[in-house]
Amino acid sequence: MAEENGKDGEDYKLERNSELRFEVDSRNEVHMEMIDGMAEVFGTEITKKQQYKFMPGSKMAVYTFHGCTIKLRGKTEVAYISKETPMTMYLNTHAAMEQMRAKADIEETRGPRVLVVGPTDVGKSTLCRLLVNYAVRCGRSPILADLDVGQGQVSVPGTLGAVVMEHTADVVEGYVKTTPLVFHFGHKSPADNNTLFNTLTSRMAEVINIRSEQSQRVNSSGVVINTGGWVRGAGYDALKHAAGSFEVDIIIVLDQERLYNQLKGDMPEFVKIVLLPKSGGVVERSQHARAEARDMKIRDYFYGVNGNLYPHSFDIKFNEIKLFKIGAPSLPESCLPLGMKASDCKTKLIPVLPTMTLLHHVLSISAANSVDQNIVESNILGFIVVTAVDMEKSILTVLSPAPRPLPKSILLVMDIQFMDIK
Repeated sequence: MAEENGKDGEDYKLERNSELRFEVDSRNEVHMEMIDGMAEVFGTEITKKQQYKFMPGSKMAVYTFHGCTIKLRGKTEVAYISKETPMTMYLNTHAAMEQMRAKADIEETRGPRVLVVGPTDVGKSTLCRLLVNYAVRCGRSPILADLDVGQGQVSVPGTLGAVVMEHTADVVEGYVKTTPLVFHFGHKSPADNNTLFNTLTSRMAEVINIRSEQSQRVNSSGVVINTGGWVRGAGYDALKHAAGSFEVDIIIVLDQERLYNQLKGDMPEFVKIVLLPKSGGVVERSQHARAEARDMKIRDYFYGVNGNLYPHSFDIKFNEIKLFKIGAPSLPESCLPLGMKASDCKTKLIPVLPTMTLLHHVLSISAANSVDQNIVESNILGFIVVTAVDMEKSILTVLSPAPRPLPKSILLVMDIQFMDIK
């Protein structure tokens, strides 16, 4: 392993089955170019002589099966070449899934459904991206389902999302998210409302089943499911609930033997449990770093990864919208109406009056047309952020990716805030 710190304009010559890992300095951009050979970034092939621009704080890994030369221009926090990589094992996992897809094609049945689990910061999202990209490169259209509400790969944090992948993820901008399925959860952790999280997981699995039945190509391509890092207690129960809801065939456990053996004992025999190592390039993030990553995800939604989008700011009258939160505070069973359980409160729709406390909160725009619909399990059309509240004029000023008017009037309040300082 050769390491370089903070160099500018370096050429890195990678041998077969090696990986260049680098982190962009927090105050600079880095431009990457492949001079010769063949390489990929998280399963997406990179083009020779093309310039790729990575924004401050980006953490990247360039892998080559055959050898290549990579040029980096700009300041990096760290950049090094590693030959110790689990990529061959990840590729073998993809090959096994591809065999299952080929069989599903012949028999016109369902392809593999894979749940990727493990503690925080072991590379679950990266492995999902690899498996999805490899499947697309084989001509498949897998569904990526994201249950990691803390970070959000398909949509903004605080949501569960799924998307049919027709193209490999862009090297710089990530997934091409055309018409994703998104559900409002509203919190950074499943622990904040376990009942709602499991309800939405079941609903997502139900919609994915319907979508798969509409296309044999999607059905045989299977589903790759990303999860959060909460793997103990109620978090473990949520993983088991997800495995049952999606009727998974394979569970990939990253870097934790305890979880692997626990699942081996609890899962039915037909579910294959696979233990894989994490990549050496994965680094543990502090709470502050995770909060910054969440903030960046929301910023990217409005402004684009490279700042190439231009959101709109406009006013909305209080009487033009209906605001709700999902989940009431827990009450003792003795205080509840007859026949009602404490868990029922967790999926209850609570009306919210516009006040100054809404400032900087992210709001989800529900696809529901009226309060008579099941708003809790309705999908989300998009997001806005409250940037100002005028109580005298009864007006909210919002940041929106599209111009006025809002597509629907029912808005759901998140516990997640975003300060628009651009």
